[in-house]
Amino acid sequence: MESPLLKLPGAVAADAPDQEIAAHYGEPTQEQRALEAGEAFVDRSNRGVVRVSGPDRLSWLHSLTSQHLQDLKPHEPTEALLLSPQGHVEHHMHLVDDGEAVWMHVEPGTAGPLVEFLDRMRFMLRVEVADVSDAYAVVTTGRDPEPGTLALPDVVGTAQIIEREELAKLPEAARPAGVWAYEALRIAAHRPRMGLDTDHRSIPHEMGWIEVAVHLNKGCYRGQETVARVHNLGRPPRRLVFLHLDGSVDRLPAHGDPVEIPGGRTVGFVGSAARHHELGPIALALVKRNVPVDAELLAGGVAAAQEVVVSPETGANAKINFRRQAAHRA
Repeated sequence: MESPLLKLPGAVAADAPDQEIAAHYGEPTQEQRALEAGEAFVDRSNRGVVRVSGPDRLSWLHSLTSQHLQDLKPHEPTEALLLSPQGHVEHHMHLVDDGEAVWMHVEPGTAGPLVEFLDRMRFMLRVEVADVSDAYAVVTTGRDPEPGTLALPDVVGTAQIIEREELAKLPEAARPAGVWAYEALRIAAHRPRMGLDTDHRSIPHEMGWIEVAVHLNKGCYRGQETVARVHNLGRPPRRLVFLHLDGSVDRLPAHGDPVEIPGGRTVGFVGSAARHHELGPIALALVKRNVPVDAELLAGGVAAAQEVVVSPETGANAKINFRRQAAHRA
């Protein structure tokens, strides 16, 4: 569903999968600075919104996902994954319970398949699943949410689930920033995005999602054997890296471009790339675990220095180098 904010002066539509929202509104660098300072909001209304209600909702989702949700308290946000039987990531969900229902937002175009899967798994349990993307939308803002707002931590400020009809009113209270601004801050925070920085073989350890979206001491769920095996025995075949790209090149590598080491051997692929207002051109990539951490790389033909996000020694004793941007409150 195309956002009404694409009708604002200067709005330029983003590329897929974000074509229904604005890449920028004419001033991408200034928009990025304003967002980081808490003086802007980002329309992310192309994301899917799913609502799960019913008295069995938490125990049911607990049994299906990678996260410990059995005792989730109202307005306590978290992240969870749905895995394939082989442990590959199929859905990455940001969710919060309001005391009556669990609300989650997911990548564009994935709410329908997610709801279809969950519906098949209801059996006789007292749960109802609905894709409510037509009525609700996601926005990211640096401001404190109003009391009772469905809000979740984000790479900057909070992601809030609001009624879709409220979207058009937002520019009256704050400056709109395009998704280019958000993506630059996300990449700088080392946070991967499902479908851009992953592929059909991605497992949680490779992406650094173990510390934020996986509970390692809960009961059985689909794909758990892979998570446990990699965590206890190590190591995943690939690892997420952050790339500082050569700023003298006038282009960014494209999604899916090969990552190569000197000699031309392909060792991975580029996920997402952006221009950061301070760091310059940056990217996330997924590379083979055994690539030396100090190796110079070529990302889509652009020279790149890597920064470790997921350690080659990932397992029970490894930590993930996610960065948390400080939220600037207005």
